[in-house]
Amino acid sequence: MSSERERGAHPRDERELGSAAVPVLREATADLGWLLGRGYSEGAAAKLVGDHFQLTGRQRQAVRRCACGADQSAGRAARRVGREALAGATVHVDGFNVLITLERALSGGPVLRGADGAVRDLAGVHGSWRARAPTGAAIAAAGRYLHAARVAEVCWWLDRPVSNSGRLAGMLRDAAVEAGWPWRVEVVAAPDPILAEAQGVVASSDGWILDRCAAWYSLDGAVLAEAVPGMWIVDLGARSAAGR
Repeated sequence: MSSERERGAHPRDERELGSAAVPVLREATADLGWLLGRGYSEGAAAKLVGDHFQLTGRQRQAVRRCACGADQSAGRAARRVGREALAGATVHVDGFNVLITLERALSGGPVLRGADGAVRDLAGVHGSWRARAPTGAAIAAAGRYLHAARVAEVCWWLDRPVSNSGRLAGMLRDAAVEAGWPWRVEVVAAPDPILAEAQGVVASSDGWILDRCAAWYSLDGAVLAEAVPGMWIVDLGARSAAGR
């Protein structure tokens, strides 16, 4: 079976993130959001909620990635734009953030939908990445979607400290040249502050960025809705939503 590093389904995913577990995870996400909205520190609040609901480590991680306070949720909702805003716009893509979520779903693994409506991978990237079988398909799916949305330009921002960021930059540039897409790829030490201040539309699910950028779009969620209509999405943003 695949590990987190393999970006497919994990052996414990069905038990810990499947339909039977979702109602409890939604309650935990709502409780953590309530505490965050009242100024509790994220670490202390996450431990309190995780202990109360007796969550496993992976479940705690999922809840923590999906929860946000009411003010945060409202602010992010106000800055979220629809597909029509992409036409003629410059779209700044949080490269690893978006592609890893696409890779996970294309590999048959679960992705999360949080209280803010953003779609996220469970683990994200932590200093290490390498191309896998779904990487090319993820790049192609994102490219086709952005081309169909008639964007003016796409700027991909990659974290230089992440291993193989240069290789991914090369894959993105090659795909753009082959397809004739108006892409620019930048490998920088810290993309987050750049994305937070970018002029145009930001494609990311990073909460820190979503709280600061002028406008954001759930690119990975939109691409997956078209490319993987039967994707496994763990929706922790609404207690009444259906499970897997």
